[in-house]
Amino acid sequence: MATFLWNDIVFGPIISRRVGRSLGVNLLPTEAKVCTFDCVYCECGGLKRGAKAHPLPTLEQVCSAIEGRFAAIAAEGRGVDSISFTGNGEPTLHPDFPAIIDITLAARGRYFPTAVVSVFSNATRLDRPEVVAALKKVDNPILKIDCALENMAAVMNRPAPGYSVERTVQLMEAFGGNFVLQTMLVRGSVIDNTTPEALEAWYAAVRRLRPREIMLYSVSRDTPVAGIEKVAASDLAAAAAPLVAEGFNVQINA
Repeated sequence: MATFLWNDIVFGPIISRRVGRSLGVNLLPTEAKVCTFDCVYCECGGLKRGAKAHPLPTLEQVCSAIEGRFAAIAAEGRGVDSISFTGNGEPTLHPDFPAIIDITLAARGRYFPTAVVSVFSNATRLDRPEVVAALKKVDNPILKIDCALENMAAVMNRPAPGYSVERTVQLMEAFGGNFVLQTMLVRGSVIDNTTPEALEAWYAAVRRLRPREIMLYSVSRDTPVAGIEKVAASDLAAAAAPLVAEGFNVQINA
């Protein structure tokens, strides 16, 4: 099915259903996805295993793109709600990720002082103290757990070897709840993480982590794997209802 890659280091602003007017920062190659997950629903397509490796943009290229694009958009008077690290894979894989966060925070202060800085991460690099320290500096560290059942996560996220949901939850506990949990719900012939068993396991992880906000959403674009179905907004709300009743802040992104 049709998927796409971002073709710039800095792109947008675009309208994001999760963070509003979003100025994106892509720290991955423009030619291929680079990620520690290969999610069945990923809008960037599937990993090209065995394909030629593409270099990451250098620190100098990222700095130049941030400065140039931020200055241009600010000069145009265009509003930005969020400077969002997303793009063609997992942003924390970039070896200069901590330095880039510091550079971005400084540029935000010069050009978009009211914008938040958001990082959309699959949380697979939380075993690295420098990554955790950088994520704690941003306004919105948005960390992913789609499935709290190990066997279901293996099917849905297709993680790199060594991934463990339990270990990821343990590492997330270091944030003391000061993060945003993002969870994708889907149904279909490939995977269904809306079953009572899957939701109960996810509720248990949420209660353990107590994130300040939960972003609950479903697919909005084509997926690289056939048989993935969108979950309706009403069903997302029903899945969130027990947590909302307990006082959790759940944002439904249909």
